[in-house]
Amino acid sequence: MAVPGVDRVVLATDSQEIAAAVEGTGVDVVMTDASHESGTDRVAEVARLPEYASYDIVVNLQGDEPFMPIEAVIGAIARAEQGDAIGTAAAPLAPEFRHEPALVKVVCDSAGRALYFSRAAIPHVRDEADLARTRWWQHLGVYAYRRDALLAVTALPPAGLELSERLEQLRALDAGLTIGVAFLESPAPAGIDTPHDLAAAEARWLELAQEPT
Repeated sequence: MAVPGVDRVVLATDSQEIAAAVEGTGVDVVMTDASHESGTDRVAEVARLPEYASYDIVVNLQGDEPFMPIEAVIGAIARAEQGDAIGTAAAPLAPEFRHEPALVKVVCDSAGRALYFSRAAIPHVRDEADLARTRWWQHLGVYAYRRDALLAVTALPPAGLELSERLEQLRALDAGLTIGVAFLESPAPAGIDTPHDLAAAEARWLELAQEPT
């Protein structure tokens, strides 16, 4: 399915097995350095290649998000097009999941720009009476980088908060870059962060494969 605003799809990987899986699909494959510590670093390696130098927005959609809603990708791109250094997306999170560290939470200002990302339950609710009027947003692992922002953030060393939370997007916030968030109306399908997530994703993939086209 074509995604509005996306002109070219590139698979960036250091795995020959993954590269072979998309052979014949028409997707560009770029074999990247195996030492990258984040998907952003891997994407930046591709963006620096001469054949991709003309693209002003680069989207990073990682392999552990196989069911990412198209609306999230479109929304992230829109935030970057509107002037944010980086665009991303978030979906409503049920209160009972707010303490789950595998689900990253984001809090934003009134303009929809991220203030902080955390594996902790943010915002923290001090009084139980405030639960009913508090909303939590789950950050989704899609990033639309303006080209200059991508190259700038990957040239920086890891930030302290990034190392504490193990969240690469905190490097950009630490450097003062704006991250605009597109908000989805419905909860997002699960990514793959745990063995349970992987089993569920494999089952879902088989269901999709059996559906009529």
